[in-house]
Amino acid sequence: MRMYDVIAKKRDGGTLTREEIAFAVNGYVSGDIPDYQMSALLMAIYLRGMTDEETAVLTDVMTHSGDMVDLSAIQGIKVDKHSTGGVGDKTTLVIAPIVAACGVKIAKMSGRGLGHTGGTVDKMESVPGTRTALTQEEFFRQVNEIGISVIGQSGQIAVADKKLYALRDVTATVGCIPLIASSIMSKKLAAGSDAILLDVTMGDGAFMKNLDDAIELARLMVSIGTAHGRKVAALITDMDKPLGHNIGNSLEIAESIAVLRGKGPADLTEVCLQLASNMLVLAGKGTLAECRAMAERTLQDGTAFVKCCQMFAAQDGDVDKVKDPDKLQKAKYSYEITARENGYIAKNDVEKIGNASVLLGAGRIRKEDSIDFAAGIIMHKKLGDRVQSGDSICTFYADDPALFAPAEEMYRGGLIISEEKPKLPPLVYARVTTEGVERF
Repeated sequence: MRMYDVIAKKRDGGTLTREEIAFAVNGYVSGDIPDYQMSALLMAIYLRGMTDEETAVLTDVMTHSGDMVDLSAIQGIKVDKHSTGGVGDKTTLVIAPIVAACGVKIAKMSGRGLGHTGGTVDKMESVPGTRTALTQEEFFRQVNEIGISVIGQSGQIAVADKKLYALRDVTATVGCIPLIASSIMSKKLAAGSDAILLDVTMGDGAFMKNLDDAIELARLMVSIGTAHGRKVAALITDMDKPLGHNIGNSLEIAESIAVLRGKGPADLTEVCLQLASNMLVLAGKGTLAECRAMAERTLQDGTAFVKCCQMFAAQDGDVDKVKDPDKLQKAKYSYEITARENGYIAKNDVEKIGNASVLLGAGRIRKEDSIDFAAGIIMHKKLGDRVQSGDSICTFYADDPALFAPAEEMYRGGLIISEEKPKLPPLVYARVTTEGVERF
């Protein structure tokens, strides 16, 4: 078999066999196939697409390209959640404690931020002392004892995905539904949970810009997971505006804790309750309505917050700072972005907001970049809000005041104030299960 022939077949719209897909992926991982040939195949897939069967095979090959985590040593059903990424998306920090407080095991591996999207592991590490790299023995023991652990993803899980994603990132082939689906599901299947809830974000700040593409991605991932014997469902959630008000690592920890204490922003709280209740349904805890009531109770009675504190304590985090987020690291300087005219915020490009936070130091442009945990943005006015000239729209936080000017230019580049109030998108657009698509 020659890589040249595999590339040519897909270039001409052919359907690749399992043997051809395995030859290409495993050959690339081993170093036998060079970057330039795999880049050509990725572009052919981007332009020609893949059948559902091809995508399922690609996922399977990528899943088995590294370690397969066996969670059978953890008692009970294990439920995982994956978000396709966004700005201000701190849902894992809220829903994992909620679900664990309802008696469902959370043995979760999360990623770091890259580009304009934040990473759960970075946010957790903004609480001083927190360890996100545990041994397998520590990880299993913690989940068995307190029902929850969120750690960094092992570098040996879905090794093919790590190599392929790095190549996709520099060859303009990231935004391809079969490649996104196989990337996400290979990691989730290798991570070993019994059930998986997918949070497919849609809008300016997400990979999926329209509802049809988001539903297609969700449908494909649900199909792949089900074929591998997992219970899978997906919610299509909005990313035309950041979730909550805070963007940046310490800032997002503070806002997550506010939600767990029943005092968080309405939009973030609602999305978290919907995600958590769907995870509980997948775990067999009852109907959607019953699971929603269970999730709400954990916020009202404080048990979800207690579970969050237990997790940080078990992973050596400074729980005093979890209980009092005002003690978390603070930036040296702040800067107000104000409205230059009267009207409604008609557009506030989420990707530009995320990139502004990166420029302030809250994220990485390259994987090796360090993060300023205190840097970020607090939004005072969001999409649809009325503003008067001079009103504060948001506050920037950074340790270097020279960062404010480029971040402001980025932020204002996506800001439009208009006399006409925009129509606000729903928080959740649809639910996708093996039974079909339920649009809201």
